[in-house]
Amino acid sequence: MGSAILFFLTRMDFWIVAVISYFCGCFNGAVIVSKYILRDDVRNHGSGNAGLTNFYRTFGGPLTFVVILTDVLKAVVAILIAVKIGGGYDPRIMPDFPLDGATAAYYVVLFKYWAGLFCLLGHMFPCMFHFKGGKGILSGGTIAIMIDWRIALVVWGGFLILAVLTRYVSLGSVWAGASFPVATWFVYQDWVITLLGLLLGGLVVYMHRANIKRLLSGTENKFSLRKKK
Repeated sequence: MGSAILFFLTRMDFWIVAVISYFCGCFNGAVIVSKYILRDDVRNHGSGNAGLTNFYRTFGGPLTFVVILTDVLKAVVAILIAVKIGGGYDPRIMPDFPLDGATAAYYVVLFKYWAGLFCLLGHMFPCMFHFKGGKGILSGGTIAIMIDWRIALVVWGGFLILAVLTRYVSLGSVWAGASFPVATWFVYQDWVITLLGLLLGGLVVYMHRANIKRLLSGTENKFSLRKKK
């Protein structure tokens, strides 16, 4: 597996996708709307997180849908570009015949995960916003949908059940991050892809480390449709 990873990391196609995906992720909807439209940076309120939940709790209103649209579209664009580049990827030098369908499909999936990882990194650590972004649930959930509906079903299904029953969005988010690599393994059973899935899910769980502490101590805030005044 190590030699396979090293081989892929030396291919320019992967780094082109990485850079594009990272900068797609940097377009943080909560920061853009709050800072440049509302003139009141969401990171100065509530949890200090530049994510959908904190934006809704702080501002609410119809601009919440702009935040949602921004964070969804950037993930969609990153994955679609990855699919386009991955669809034409061929690691062979001067091949005599096209790749077989299964191998070509594998590379497309690999590019999807790679793009998803860097899109999340951009969302969480955006260079134009002092590397202080969101926790990646909405964008990460979109990435799951774009990768495979079976993985999305596990991730979103558990998230929605836990969030609705407990009203702890963070609990559903931790489930999403933790279940992502597990679902990845069951769907693809490939170590390279599962490693990328582990990095993706691990980032989400890591960004929720403070929420996990509050959940364990019983001090985590529950979600409410009513905006705090």
